[in-house]
Amino acid sequence: MKRLLLVLALVATTAGVTAQNPYIALQGATEGADGIAVSQPRTILAVDVRVACETIVAGPYARYAQKYLGVRAPLTDKTIWTVEGASVALLDPAAAFAADSPAGPSTAVVSHAEADGEFPRMPVDKSSSTVLALEDAARDAANAIFSLRRHRVELITGEAGENVFGEGLHAALDEIARLEQGYLELFLGKRIVSAESRRYVVSPQADKKQYVVCRFTASEGLLPASDLSGDMVVLQIDPSGNLSSDLEAGPKESSVVACRLADPSVCTVVCGGREYARTVLPIFEFGRTIQVALPRRK
Repeated sequence: MKRLLLVLALVATTAGVTAQNPYIALQGATEGADGIAVSQPRTILAVDVRVACETIVAGPYARYAQKYLGVRAPLTDKTIWTVEGASVALLDPAAAFAADSPAGPSTAVVSHAEADGEFPRMPVDKSSSTVLALEDAARDAANAIFSLRRHRVELITGEAGENVFGEGLHAALDEIARLEQGYLELFLGKRIVSAESRRYVVSPQADKKQYVVCRFTASEGLLPASDLSGDMVVLQIDPSGNLSSDLEAGPKESSVVACRLADPSVCTVVCGGREYARTVLPIFEFGRTIQVALPRRK
């Protein structure tokens, strides 16, 4: 009876240690106060892939940007996806059930962009019923930009009057900047960048070292692994083969417990010939089972 209690105490202690040490875990059946527990160590990996989407919306006066502002502007709308990075980490088995749910996308306005996607309108001359041609409207918008810039210089240099200073000056400069930005959007268009991260779950197998977690295209972003139109996002696992352990019992030990030793493997995420993540993680599937000696009774 005392021998049984000693074994159970060691099992409990070892379980606590292995919970903190991901490189070794109990394997097989053990008997505890709550009954018999069967343990089969396994590794579940979470591969997080981060992508960014850049959307270019051409301005209605884009073709006249070179003529009236001296700058080139995009003439057509386009969307470009890029892979920003990736990461690989151990995943708790209980969390694996919800791991496929992607994180909500976040949108960041970078330059000449509005969240609503609408371009500002030129002020309407209510005293005239004439509708301006597109080029005439572009010329008026360019003149408005230059006029705003002249007013900014006059305010900064004091030529606009001695009574504009302090908070009033700051408010006037902010309003000029807002109006100028609106007119510039008519020529330069909008550029909106959004980012998102998706998680893919991989359960390694002892006879497989490469896993296609998903696919990617610059026009559509992340795609399912079954969609052959995109480049493969591959998780490559390279076992080290270093499976030696000081805990392994000698041949003369009679009281032992079976434990699974994980292999410290290099996990790499590659897409389009470029490496996006590299880390070393313990993989039980590439490890081996060892016998750990129980402490002897004094």
